[in-house]
Amino acid sequence: MKKILNNPENYVPEMLAGLLAAHPNRLKSVAGDVHCIVRADSPIEGKVGIVTGGGSGHLPVFLGYVGRGMLDGCAVGDVFASPTIEQMYQTTKAVHGGAGVLHLFGNYGGDVMNFAGAADQASMEDNIEIATVLVADDVASAPADKASTRRGVAGMVYAFKIAGALAEERATLAQVKAIAEHALANTRSMGVALGPCIVPQVGKPTFTLGEDEMEIGMGIHGEQGVRRGKLQTANEIVDQLINPILEDIELSGSEVTVMLNSLGATPLEELYIMYGRLVEVLKQHNIRVYRPYIGRFATSMEMLGASLTVMKLDDELKRLLDAPASTPFFDHGQFV
Repeated sequence: MKKILNNPENYVPEMLAGLLAAHPNRLKSVAGDVHCIVRADSPIEGKVGIVTGGGSGHLPVFLGYVGRGMLDGCAVGDVFASPTIEQMYQTTKAVHGGAGVLHLFGNYGGDVMNFAGAADQASMEDNIEIATVLVADDVASAPADKASTRRGVAGMVYAFKIAGALAEERATLAQVKAIAEHALANTRSMGVALGPCIVPQVGKPTFTLGEDEMEIGMGIHGEQGVRRGKLQTANEIVDQLINPILEDIELSGSEVTVMLNSLGATPLEELYIMYGRLVEVLKQHNIRVYRPYIGRFATSMEMLGASLTVMKLDDELKRLLDAPASTPFFDHGQFV
């Protein structure tokens, strides 16, 4: 294992300390715990707070999207591990400005259980109104008739952006919850893995793929995909990512935003090769692309591979997508 680190056991707290030191005007920790990250100006009176949480190893997800126009706080766990109930609770309490708090996070068992505990604690001890929305955009992880059981992957970035923009306008908790659900109902993702990553505390690859193999539909922690086979061309890979999405949601004749996301090691050059083919396929279905996002948005350490996320737009989603946002990893537009 070759990684730039000190003690593997201190990998996450040292990373968090460095990130906080790099962005003191944007972020702060609360409750004496670097795992509880909030906006530097939290709490904001009269604004719905939006809190997410999840394991480390996925930057920019999750904590990279804490900032104006997106998230108010993030509880950070160890690599690929859920934060604790206490960390989620302290983060929730720190962002509460009197208008309630939305818990917006990926559909993973540990996160679901711990966020439920944190919501109960915040409600009972602090009288904070909590709403919850689960991100479940990975079409590979369950069929359409079981869509609520799907994993949450890069589609959560769109949910953060849309819900965060509406919360910035001082919408109610019910309205922010509804727009997050609306965004996610129109969002689908599919991924491909070409190689594994190494968790620092473990020191060995999370899974094994042959030099000439790839796996379509693999999750961002190495969860099993839909099929494994020989490495194919960029065009063939794109077709296998977009076709299941087109089968899962009606997009013909619509306008969409797309996100081609590196899982860590795949370079931008290869993502742009993929994007060229993606545009061709979408044009065949009379689908217009508005605001493509190409880069690293939700990674899995140094995993080799990519994911494709598509969100179908309407006027309101487009308006909120265009709204300004300012976080350490996502700057868009200007606030007035």
